[in-house]
Amino acid sequence: MGTAGTMRAATTAWPVLIAISMCHMVNDVMQSMLAAIYPLLRAEFALSYAQIGIMTFAFQVTASLLQPLIGAATDRHPQPRSLSLGMASTFCGVLLLAFAPQYGLLLAGAMMIGIGSAVFHPESSRVARLASGGRFGTAQSLFQMGGNFGQSLGPLLAAFIVVPLGRPAVAWFAVAAALGVATLWQVGTWAEGRRRAHAARRETGPSLPRGVVIRAIVVLALLTFTKNIYNAAMNSYFTFFTIEKFGLGPQGAQIMLFLFLAGMAGGVMLGGIVGDRIGPLRVIWFSILGVLPFTLLLPHVGLVATGALAVVIGLILASAFPAIVVFAQELVPGRTGMIAGLFFGFAFGMGGISAAALGVLADAKGIETVFLLCSFLPVLGILTIFLPRPNRLRGM
Repeated sequence: MGTAGTMRAATTAWPVLIAISMCHMVNDVMQSMLAAIYPLLRAEFALSYAQIGIMTFAFQVTASLLQPLIGAATDRHPQPRSLSLGMASTFCGVLLLAFAPQYGLLLAGAMMIGIGSAVFHPESSRVARLASGGRFGTAQSLFQMGGNFGQSLGPLLAAFIVVPLGRPAVAWFAVAAALGVATLWQVGTWAEGRRRAHAARRETGPSLPRGVVIRAIVVLALLTFTKNIYNAAMNSYFTFFTIEKFGLGPQGAQIMLFLFLAGMAGGVMLGGIVGDRIGPLRVIWFSILGVLPFTLLLPHVGLVATGALAVVIGLILASAFPAIVVFAQELVPGRTGMIAGLFFGFAFGMGGISAAALGVLADAKGIETVFLLCSFLPVLGILTIFLPRPNRLRGM
Protein backbone atom coordinates (compact mmCIF):
# COMPACT_ATOMS: atom_id res chain seq x y z
CA MET A 1 0.00 0.00 0.00
CA GLY A 2 2.97 2.32 0.55
CA THR A 3 2.49 5.77 2.02
CA ALA A 4 -1.19 5.91 1.33
CA GLY A 5 -1.80 2.79 3.34
CA THR A 6 0.19 4.14 6.27
CA MET A 7 -1.58 7.50 6.22
CA ARG A 8 -5.05 5.97 5.96
CA ALA A 9 -4.47 4.56 9.42
CA ALA A 10 -4.14 8.13 10.70
CA THR A 11 -7.05 10.30 11.67
CA THR A 12 -8.22 12.93 9.22
CA ALA A 13 -7.78 16.38 10.79
CA TRP A 14 -11.15 17.80 9.74
CA PRO A 15 -10.84 21.12 11.65
CA VAL A 16 -7.56 21.83 9.83
CA LEU A 17 -9.05 20.92 6.44
CA ILE A 18 -12.09 23.13 7.07
CA ALA A 19 -9.86 26.02 8.18
CA ILE A 20 -7.71 25.67 5.05
CA SER A 21 -10.81 25.52 2.85
CA MET A 22 -12.29 28.65 4.47
CA CYS A 23 -9.03 30.53 3.99
CA HIS A 24 -8.92 29.33 0.38
CA MET A 25 -12.36 30.88 0.00
CA VAL A 26 -11.09 34.20 1.39
CA ASN A 27 -8.03 34.11 -0.89
CA ASP A 28 -10.10 33.47 -4.01
CA VAL A 29 -12.77 36.03 -3.08
CA MET A 30 -9.99 38.62 -3.13
CA GLN A 31 -8.74 37.33 -6.50
CA SER A 32 -12.15 37.46 -8.15
CA MET A 33 -12.91 40.79 -6.46
CA LEU A 34 -10.05 42.41 -8.38
CA ALA A 35 -11.59 41.63 -11.77
CA ALA A 36 -15.08 42.43 -10.51
CA ILE A 37 -14.16 46.02 -9.59
CA TYR A 38 -12.43 46.81 -12.90
CA PRO A 39 -15.40 48.90 -14.09
CA LEU A 40 -15.21 51.01 -10.91
CA LEU A 41 -11.45 51.49 -11.28
CA ARG A 42 -11.77 52.34 -14.95
CA ALA A 43 -14.38 55.01 -14.24
CA GLU A 44 -12.55 56.54 -11.27
CA PHE A 45 -9.05 56.60 -12.76
CA ALA A 46 -10.03 56.95 -16.46
CA LEU A 47 -8.08 53.79 -17.25
CA SER A 48 -7.66 52.47 -20.76
CA TYR A 49 -8.33 48.82 -21.61
CA ALA A 50 -4.56 48.44 -21.95
CA GLN A 51 -4.07 49.61 -18.35
CA ILE A 52 -6.72 47.15 -17.20
CA GLY A 53 -4.86 44.45 -19.11
CA ILE A 54 -1.59 45.42 -17.43
CA MET A 55 -3.26 45.06 -14.01
CA THR A 56 -4.44 41.58 -14.94
CA PHE A 57 -0.98 40.72 -16.25
CA ALA A 58 0.73 42.00 -13.08
CA PHE A 59 -1.61 39.96 -10.91
CA GLN A 60 -1.38 36.78 -12.96
CA VAL A 61 2.40 36.87 -13.35
CA THR A 62 2.86 37.00 -9.59
CA ALA A 63 0.01 34.58 -8.84
CA SER A 64 0.88 32.02 -11.53
CA LEU A 65 4.60 32.04 -12.24
CA LEU A 66 5.75 32.25 -8.63
CA GLN A 67 3.68 29.28 -7.46
CA PRO A 68 5.83 26.42 -8.83
CA LEU A 69 9.02 28.18 -7.65
CA ILE A 70 7.67 28.69 -4.15
CA GLY A 71 6.34 25.13 -4.11
CA ALA A 72 9.72 23.70 -5.14
CA ALA A 73 11.49 25.79 -2.48
CA THR A 74 9.13 24.76 0.32
CA ASP A 75 9.39 21.08 -0.71
CA ARG A 76 13.03 21.31 0.34
CA HIS A 77 12.37 23.51 3.36
CA PRO A 78 8.69 23.36 4.38
CA GLN A 79 7.43 26.61 5.87
CA PRO A 80 3.86 26.07 7.10
CA ARG A 81 3.84 29.39 8.94
CA SER A 82 4.46 31.19 5.64
CA LEU A 83 0.72 30.68 5.04
CA SER A 84 -0.07 33.58 7.35
CA LEU A 85 2.53 35.75 5.59
CA GLY A 86 0.86 35.04 2.26
CA MET A 87 -2.52 36.08 3.62
CA ALA A 88 -0.91 39.20 5.13
CA SER A 89 0.27 40.13 1.62
CA THR A 90 -3.31 39.73 0.41
CA PHE A 91 -4.52 41.91 3.30
CA CYS A 92 -2.17 44.72 2.26
CA GLY A 93 -3.13 44.34 -1.40
CA VAL A 94 -6.83 44.68 -0.60
CA LEU A 95 -6.21 47.88 1.39
CA LEU A 96 -4.24 49.32 -1.53
CA LEU A 97 -7.11 48.56 -3.92
CA ALA A 98 -9.50 50.31 -1.53
CA PHE A 99 -7.50 53.49 -0.93
CA ALA A 100 -4.77 53.81 -3.59
CA PRO A 101 -4.72 57.39 -4.98
CA GLN A 102 -2.92 56.52 -8.22
CA TYR A 103 -2.61 53.78 -10.82
CA GLY A 104 0.88 52.66 -9.75
CA LEU A 105 -0.38 51.75 -6.30
CA LEU A 106 -3.32 49.87 -7.82
CA LEU A 107 -0.74 47.79 -9.68
CA ALA A 108 1.13 47.20 -6.43
CA GLY A 109 -2.11 46.10 -4.77
CA ALA A 110 -2.85 43.65 -7.58
CA MET A 111 0.66 42.22 -7.33
CA MET A 112 0.44 41.83 -3.55
CA ILE A 113 -2.79 39.84 -3.91
CA GLY A 114 -0.99 37.73 -6.53
CA ILE A 115 1.97 37.14 -4.21
CA GLY A 116 -0.40 36.13 -1.42
CA SER A 117 -2.02 33.60 -3.73
CA ALA A 118 1.35 32.26 -4.90
CA VAL A 119 2.44 31.63 -1.30
CA PHE A 120 -0.91 30.24 -0.19
CA HIS A 121 -1.65 27.54 -2.77
CA PRO A 122 1.46 25.30 -2.67
CA GLU A 123 1.86 25.31 1.11
CA SER A 124 -1.85 24.95 1.88
CA SER A 125 -2.11 22.02 -0.54
CA ARG A 126 0.74 20.36 1.36
CA VAL A 127 -1.06 20.99 4.66
CA ALA A 128 -4.28 19.54 3.21
CA ARG A 129 -2.40 16.36 2.26
CA LEU A 130 -0.79 16.24 5.69
CA ALA A 131 -4.21 16.55 7.36
CA SER A 132 -5.92 14.06 5.03
CA GLY A 133 -5.36 10.90 7.05
CA GLY A 134 -4.89 9.15 3.71
CA ARG A 135 -8.09 10.55 2.16
CA PHE A 136 -6.05 12.50 -0.35
CA GLY A 137 -8.83 13.11 -2.85
CA THR A 138 -11.37 14.17 -0.24
CA ALA A 139 -8.87 16.53 1.38
CA GLN A 140 -7.90 18.06 -1.95
CA SER A 141 -11.58 18.45 -2.88
CA LEU A 142 -12.52 20.15 0.38
CA PHE A 143 -9.56 22.49 -0.03
CA GLN A 144 -10.47 23.33 -3.63
CA MET A 145 -14.17 23.69 -2.92
CA GLY A 146 -13.38 26.69 -0.72
CA GLY A 147 -11.58 28.30 -3.65
CA ASN A 148 -14.40 27.61 -6.09
CA PHE A 149 -16.94 29.04 -3.68
CA GLY A 150 -14.79 32.12 -3.20
CA GLN A 151 -14.51 32.67 -6.95
CA SER A 152 -18.28 32.55 -7.30
CA LEU A 153 -18.82 34.90 -4.34
CA GLY A 154 -16.44 37.62 -5.51
CA PRO A 155 -18.58 39.07 -8.32
CA LEU A 156 -21.74 38.88 -6.19
CA LEU A 157 -20.11 40.70 -3.28
CA ALA A 158 -18.74 43.32 -5.65
CA ALA A 159 -22.17 43.80 -7.25
CA PHE A 160 -24.13 44.14 -4.01
CA ILE A 161 -21.57 45.82 -1.69
CA VAL A 162 -18.75 47.54 -3.58
CA VAL A 163 -20.76 48.97 -6.49
CA PRO A 164 -23.42 50.63 -4.30
CA LEU A 165 -20.98 51.82 -1.58
CA GLY A 166 -17.95 52.70 -3.69
CA ARG A 167 -14.32 51.58 -3.83
CA PRO A 168 -13.53 52.16 -0.10
CA ALA A 169 -16.00 49.35 0.67
CA VAL A 170 -13.33 46.95 -0.62
CA ALA A 171 -11.54 47.59 2.68
CA TRP A 172 -14.25 45.66 4.53
CA PHE A 173 -12.95 42.51 2.89
CA ALA A 174 -9.57 43.14 4.48
CA VAL A 175 -11.24 42.12 7.77
CA ALA A 176 -11.72 38.62 6.35
CA ALA A 177 -8.07 38.59 5.27
CA ALA A 178 -6.99 39.62 8.79
CA LEU A 179 -9.00 36.74 10.26
CA GLY A 180 -7.34 34.51 7.68
CA VAL A 181 -3.88 35.62 8.89
CA ALA A 182 -4.75 34.58 12.46
CA THR A 183 -6.32 31.30 11.36
CA LEU A 184 -3.42 30.34 9.12
CA TRP A 185 -0.91 31.05 11.89
CA GLN A 186 -2.69 28.43 14.00
CA VAL A 187 -2.86 26.03 11.04
CA GLY A 188 0.84 26.59 10.34
CA THR A 189 1.71 25.86 13.95
CA TRP A 190 -0.27 22.59 13.80
CA ALA A 191 1.34 21.62 10.49
CA GLU A 192 4.83 22.35 11.77
CA GLY A 193 4.22 20.09 14.76
CA ARG A 194 2.83 17.31 12.56
CA ARG A 195 5.69 17.69 10.10
CA ARG A 196 8.33 17.35 12.80
CA ALA A 197 6.55 14.36 14.31
CA HIS A 198 6.72 12.59 10.94
CA ALA A 199 10.09 13.96 9.84
CA ALA A 200 11.67 10.50 10.00
CA ARG A 201 9.14 9.10 7.52
CA ARG A 202 9.84 9.64 3.87
CA GLU A 203 6.97 9.65 1.43
CA THR A 204 7.40 6.87 -1.08
CA GLY A 205 5.67 6.46 -4.39
CA PRO A 206 5.73 4.76 -7.76
CA SER A 207 9.04 3.38 -8.95
CA LEU A 208 8.30 4.32 -12.53
CA PRO A 209 10.88 5.21 -15.19
CA ARG A 210 11.63 8.92 -15.35
CA GLY A 211 10.33 9.11 -18.92
CA VAL A 212 6.97 7.62 -17.92
CA VAL A 213 6.61 10.13 -15.09
CA ILE A 214 7.49 13.09 -17.34
CA ARG A 215 5.06 11.90 -20.01
CA ALA A 216 2.31 11.52 -17.43
CA ILE A 217 2.90 15.02 -16.00
CA VAL A 218 2.80 16.50 -19.52
CA VAL A 219 -0.47 14.67 -20.26
CA LEU A 220 -1.99 15.89 -16.97
CA ALA A 221 -0.87 19.44 -17.81
CA LEU A 222 -2.50 19.20 -21.26
CA LEU A 223 -5.74 17.88 -19.72
CA THR A 224 -5.67 20.78 -17.28
CA PHE A 225 -5.07 23.14 -20.19
CA THR A 226 -8.09 21.91 -22.17
CA LYS A 227 -10.27 22.03 -19.07
CA ASN A 228 -9.22 25.58 -18.31
CA ILE A 229 -9.82 26.85 -21.82
CA TYR A 230 -13.44 25.75 -21.44
CA ASN A 231 -13.58 27.21 -17.92
CA ALA A 232 -12.21 30.50 -19.26
CA ALA A 233 -14.93 30.58 -21.92
CA MET A 234 -17.63 30.01 -19.32
CA ASN A 235 -16.27 32.37 -16.68
CA SER A 236 -15.49 35.25 -19.02
CA TYR A 237 -18.08 34.99 -21.78
CA PHE A 238 -21.04 32.81 -20.71
CA THR A 239 -22.93 35.90 -19.52
CA PHE A 240 -22.42 37.57 -22.92
CA PHE A 241 -23.45 34.33 -24.66
CA THR A 242 -26.77 34.17 -22.77
CA ILE A 243 -27.42 37.89 -23.24
CA GLU A 244 -26.81 37.68 -26.98
CA LYS A 245 -28.60 34.39 -27.60
CA PHE A 246 -31.56 34.69 -25.20
CA GLY A 247 -31.83 38.45 -24.62
CA LEU A 248 -31.24 38.15 -20.86
CA GLY A 249 -30.46 41.18 -18.74
CA PRO A 250 -27.26 41.44 -16.65
CA GLN A 251 -28.87 39.89 -13.57
CA GLY A 252 -30.32 36.95 -15.48
CA ALA A 253 -26.97 36.35 -17.17
CA GLN A 254 -25.19 36.41 -13.78
CA ILE A 255 -27.64 33.80 -12.48
CA MET A 256 -26.77 31.56 -15.45
CA LEU A 257 -23.07 31.95 -14.67
CA PHE A 258 -23.76 31.19 -11.01
CA LEU A 259 -25.40 27.89 -12.06
CA PHE A 260 -22.17 26.85 -13.77
CA LEU A 261 -20.05 27.94 -10.80
CA ALA A 262 -22.34 26.13 -8.36
CA GLY A 263 -22.02 22.97 -10.45
CA MET A 264 -18.24 23.33 -10.34
CA ALA A 265 -18.23 23.66 -6.55
CA GLY A 266 -20.22 20.43 -6.24
CA GLY A 267 -18.06 18.67 -8.83
CA VAL A 268 -14.83 19.51 -7.03
CA MET A 269 -16.13 17.91 -3.83
CA LEU A 270 -17.56 14.82 -5.51
CA GLY A 271 -14.46 14.27 -7.63
CA GLY A 272 -12.22 13.86 -4.61
CA ILE A 273 -14.61 11.69 -2.60
CA VAL A 274 -15.31 9.37 -5.53
CA GLY A 275 -11.62 9.32 -6.45
CA ASP A 276 -10.73 7.98 -3.00
CA ARG A 277 -13.10 5.07 -3.65
CA ILE A 278 -12.48 4.18 -7.30
CA GLY A 279 -9.12 5.83 -7.98
CA PRO A 280 -8.27 9.21 -9.54
CA LEU A 281 -7.60 7.78 -13.02
CA ARG A 282 -11.22 6.65 -13.46
CA VAL A 283 -12.43 10.07 -12.32
CA ILE A 284 -10.17 11.77 -14.88
CA TRP A 285 -11.53 9.55 -17.67
CA PHE A 286 -15.13 10.25 -16.69
CA SER A 287 -14.65 13.96 -16.16
CA ILE A 288 -12.77 14.93 -19.28
CA LEU A 289 -14.47 12.63 -21.80
CA GLY A 290 -17.80 12.23 -20.00
CA VAL A 291 -18.58 15.93 -20.28
CA LEU A 292 -18.30 15.87 -24.10
CA PRO A 293 -21.97 15.11 -24.95
CA PHE A 294 -23.12 17.98 -22.75
CA THR A 295 -20.66 20.55 -24.11
CA LEU A 296 -21.65 19.59 -27.65
CA LEU A 297 -25.32 20.16 -26.80
CA LEU A 298 -24.90 23.51 -25.03
CA PRO A 299 -24.69 25.82 -28.09
CA HIS A 300 -27.84 24.33 -29.62
CA VAL A 301 -30.50 24.24 -26.86
CA GLY A 302 -32.99 26.67 -25.33
CA LEU A 303 -32.70 28.80 -22.19
CA VAL A 304 -33.90 26.26 -19.59
CA ALA A 305 -31.81 23.47 -21.07
CA THR A 306 -28.80 25.81 -21.18
CA GLY A 307 -29.15 26.45 -17.43
CA ALA A 308 -29.44 22.72 -16.70
CA LEU A 309 -26.46 21.90 -18.92
CA ALA A 310 -24.39 24.62 -17.24
CA VAL A 311 -24.85 22.83 -13.89
CA VAL A 312 -24.08 19.39 -15.34
CA ILE A 313 -21.02 20.60 -17.25
CA GLY A 314 -19.64 22.39 -14.20
CA LEU A 315 -20.26 19.32 -12.03
CA ILE A 316 -18.53 16.84 -14.34
CA LEU A 317 -15.70 19.08 -15.54
CA ALA A 318 -14.64 20.25 -12.09
CA SER A 319 -14.44 16.70 -10.73
CA ALA A 320 -11.21 16.18 -12.68
CA PHE A 321 -9.05 18.76 -10.94
CA PRO A 322 -8.63 17.18 -7.48
CA ALA A 323 -8.06 13.82 -9.19
CA ILE A 324 -5.40 15.35 -11.47
CA VAL A 325 -3.57 16.97 -8.55
CA VAL A 326 -3.67 13.77 -6.42
CA PHE A 327 -2.52 11.65 -9.39
CA ALA A 328 0.38 14.02 -10.07
CA GLN A 329 1.40 14.11 -6.39
CA GLU A 330 1.51 10.31 -6.34
CA LEU A 331 3.68 10.33 -9.47
CA VAL A 332 6.22 12.68 -7.88
CA PRO A 333 6.32 11.81 -4.15
CA GLY A 334 7.87 14.36 -1.85
CA ARG A 335 7.15 17.20 -4.29
CA THR A 336 3.67 18.10 -3.07
CA GLY A 337 4.31 21.85 -3.05
CA MET A 338 5.90 21.95 -6.50
CA ILE A 339 3.07 19.89 -8.02
CA ALA A 340 0.41 22.02 -6.34
CA GLY A 341 2.16 25.20 -7.44
CA LEU A 342 2.57 23.90 -10.98
CA PHE A 343 -1.04 22.86 -11.43
CA PHE A 344 -2.69 25.72 -9.53
CA GLY A 345 -0.37 28.25 -11.17
CA PHE A 346 -0.68 26.60 -14.57
CA ALA A 347 -4.45 26.48 -14.26
CA PHE A 348 -4.67 30.14 -13.34
CA GLY A 349 -2.18 31.35 -15.92
CA MET A 350 -3.69 29.34 -18.74
CA GLY A 351 -7.13 30.59 -17.79
CA GLY A 352 -5.98 34.19 -18.20
CA ILE A 353 -4.21 33.57 -21.52
CA SER A 354 -7.18 31.59 -22.82
CA ALA A 355 -9.64 34.32 -21.83
CA ALA A 356 -7.65 36.89 -23.82
CA ALA A 357 -7.38 34.63 -26.87
CA LEU A 358 -11.07 33.74 -26.77
CA GLY A 359 -11.91 37.45 -26.57
CA VAL A 360 -10.02 38.07 -29.81
CA LEU A 361 -11.88 35.15 -31.41
CA ALA A 362 -15.23 36.46 -30.15
CA ASP A 363 -14.53 39.91 -31.64
CA ALA A 364 -13.64 38.34 -34.98
CA LYS A 365 -16.21 35.53 -35.27
CA GLY A 366 -18.88 36.13 -32.63
CA ILE A 367 -19.51 34.77 -29.16
CA GLU A 368 -21.55 31.77 -30.34
CA THR A 369 -18.61 30.62 -32.48
CA VAL A 370 -16.44 30.59 -29.35
CA PHE A 371 -18.79 28.21 -27.57
CA LEU A 372 -19.23 26.06 -30.65
CA LEU A 373 -15.47 25.55 -30.99
CA CYS A 374 -14.91 25.08 -27.25
CA SER A 375 -17.59 22.38 -27.16
CA PHE A 376 -15.12 20.00 -28.89
CA LEU A 377 -12.27 20.53 -26.40
CA PRO A 378 -13.17 17.52 -24.18
CA VAL A 379 -12.29 15.25 -27.13
CA LEU A 380 -8.67 15.76 -26.03
CA GLY A 381 -9.52 13.77 -22.91
CA ILE A 382 -8.51 10.74 -24.99
CA LEU A 383 -4.94 11.68 -23.98
CA THR A 384 -5.75 10.02 -20.64
CA ILE A 385 -4.87 6.73 -22.36
CA PHE A 386 -1.18 7.71 -22.01
CA LEU A 387 -1.34 7.85 -18.20
CA PRO A 388 0.12 4.87 -16.28
CA ARG A 389 -2.36 2.26 -15.07
CA PRO A 390 -3.35 2.17 -11.39
CA ASN A 391 -1.57 -1.17 -10.84
CA ARG A 392 1.71 0.60 -11.60
CA LEU A 393 1.16 3.16 -8.86
CA ARG A 394 1.59 2.06 -5.28
CA GLY A 395 -0.75 3.74 -2.85
CA MET A 396 -3.39 4.60 -5.47
